Amino acid sequence: MSPTDTAANHATKDSVKREISVEIPADEVARETEAQVQRYQKMARLPGFRAGHVPASIIRQRFGEGLKNDVAEALIPKYFRKEAEKQGLMPVSTPRVTDLHIREGEPLRFKATFEILPEIQVEGYKELRGDKPEIVVTDDEVEQALNNLREQHATYTTIEGRPLAEGDFAQAAMNGRPKDPTGETAKNNPALNDVLIEIGGKNTVPEFTQNLIGASAGEERTFDVVYPEDAPDKRLAGKTFVYTVKVNGIKQKNLPELNDDFAKELGEFNNLDQVRKQIRENIDGEKRHTAEREGKDKLVADLLKRNEFEVPESLVDRQIDLRLERGLRALAAQGMKVEDMKKMDLPRLRAGQREQALQDVKSSLLLERIADLEKIEVSDEEVNRELEALARQSKQTSEAVRARLTEDGGLDRIRNRIRNEKTLDFLYHQSA
Repeated sequence: MSPTDTAANHATKDSVKREISVEIPADEVARETEAQVQRYQKMARLPGFRAGHVPASIIRQRFGEGLKNDVAEALIPKYFRKEAEKQGLMPVSTPRVTDLHIREGEPLRFKATFEILPEIQVEGYKELRGDKPEIVVTDDEVEQALNNLREQHATYTTIEGRPLAEGDFAQAAMNGRPKDPTGETAKNNPALNDVLIEIGGKNTVPEFTQNLIGASAGEERTFDVVYPEDAPDKRLAGKTFVYTVKVNGIKQKNLPELNDDFAKELGEFNNLDQVRKQIRENIDGEKRHTAEREGKDKLVADLLKRNEFEVPESLVDRQIDLRLERGLRALAAQGMKVEDMKKMDLPRLRAGQREQALQDVKSSLLLERIADLEKIEVSDEEVNRELEALARQSKQTSEAVRARLTEDGGLDRIRNRIRNEKTLDFLYHQSA
C-alpha cells in the first residue's frame, strides 16, 4: 500500500524547494516494528534471559525509543521516494524530515523538505556569437621560440683566473632572510646550494649584480635588497631582505649555433627549416586552442547573462566540495603537508569558492538543457577513451579505474562532463 493520495506539495512553481507530506499506513508500520523487534531479540543480552529468548514485550518496553528510530529510518526513505515519484519530483538533495509522528497502532506521518532541479527554458542560445579571431604567426614569434630552444640547450663552462664580470654566471649558494623595521633579521631560511645568477641579466635583481660583480670564486658577500611595494611577488613587496651569497664558481654560457647540426640534435629534423616549420605549427595550434577556450568562456558568460534562474544550494555546496578537493590535491602534489592543510581556514576558502561554484552549476545546467534540446549524446566509446586516458595517468588498469569511478559516482560525472564539452563545441561552431 502506498502513502496517502492526499499528500501535499507546497512550493511556488519557480522555486527549487519542495515540501511534501507523507503518511505511511499503520499496518506497514506494524509489520516493520515487528521485524525490528525480532532483530532486537536476536541481538539483545539482558540479565535473566537466554540470548535470543528475550520476550517481545520486554524488548518493546526496554528499547521503545530505539525501536521507533529504527522503524522510521527503515520506512521514511522508501516512502519518501515513492511519494516524490508519485508527484513527479526528482530530489537533488537529502530531504530534511520534520513533524515526525510515530505512535503504536497509528500511521507514521512526516514532512520532507528538499530541492529539485529548476525548470529551465533556455533563452537565446541559437543567437550566441563567439569570438573567432584570425590566427597569425609572425616570423618574430618563430625566431623568439627558436632562440628559447637555444637557451634550453645552452652549456656552461668554468672560467678561472678572473673575478665575475658582466654576462658571467655565478654558481652560488645563497640564503635570504627578511629584516624587520628595527633592523633585526629573522632566522635563516633554508639555503639554496646550487643556483646560477646571471650578472647583469635582465631578470636579475639589480642589487645582486651590483654586489657580486668583481667577486672571485670562494668569496662570500652579504647585502640588502629592498623590494618595491609593487613587486610581482606579494611575499616580497615592500620588504627588505638580507642575502648572503657565496660564489662557488664562475660560469660562461655557450649557446649552440643555429644551423642544421643543431636541428638534428632536437630530434627527427634534417635541417633548420623543418624546425621553424614545426615551431610555426605549434604556435598556431596553441593560439587556436587559446582563442577557442576564450571564445567558449565568452559564450558561457553570455549564456548566463541571458538566463537567470534559481539554483539548488545542495548542488552549489557539492561543486564547492569538488573545487576544494581539486585544489587540495594540487597543493599535496606540490608538496604541502597534511598538517599544514589542516591549519587552513576552510570556511573562508569555501566562501571564496562560492561565486565560481554557482556559475559552474548554472552553466552545467544550461548546457545539459541545450544537450537535451539538440539531442547531443555521449557514446560508450567516448567514455572508454576517457577511462583509458585516466588509467594511463594513474598507472592503473582501465577496469580498476572504471570500478572505482562506478562506486563513487565518478562515471556519471565523466559522462556529463563529456556531454557538456560536446554541447559547448556545438555552440562554438554554430556561432557565426
